[in-house]
Amino acid sequence: MNEKISSFLVVSDSHGDRDILAKLVDKYQGKVTKMFHCGDSELSPDDSIFDNFKVVTGNCDYDPRFEETLLEKSGDELVLLTHGHLYGVNNGMQRLSLLAEEKAATIVLFGHTHLLGAEYRKNCLFLNPGSISFPRGTYSYLGGTYALIKVGADFFEVQYYDRKCVKIPELALVFKRI
Repeated sequence: MNEKISSFLVVSDSHGDRDILAKLVDKYQGKVTKMFHCGDSELSPDDSIFDNFKVVTGNCDYDPRFEETLLEKSGDELVLLTHGHLYGVNNGMQRLSLLAEEKAATIVLFGHTHLLGAEYRKNCLFLNPGSISFPRGTYSYLGGTYALIKVGADFFEVQYYDRKCVKIPELALVFKRI
């Protein structure tokens, strides 16, 4: 039997850097199932770049036409997309985890902290792609990161990339689904 594999590009905190988003669209359009932007784009919701992304508002996005959270069904996955600032992600994941449980999300995508990270808990993948423009933490020397997620019936594979679209080998994670 041929298993259906989905793939998602996840980017966040581009802070006005439209060129990097255009670069990602050029590279991945038609090659991934969906593209997600976790907020703080500092662009207009009318920008044509968002024809390619599911996008939410961040604490630096002031246009009320951006949604605070989105639920996106993709195959068997229910993706919860939010920036994270409204759920206190700087102080832990409890509020975001409760929201994920309430919405029955299988994937939660968020930004805000500018720190990349991924974990699998309570049958849900939580992923922060880091900031594509202003990274913080251990991997800030990369100059910015985004993530690709491959999703199968029994796994999540996460691979982080830098702004030059170069794979970061030590930032490859595989989570077995329960």
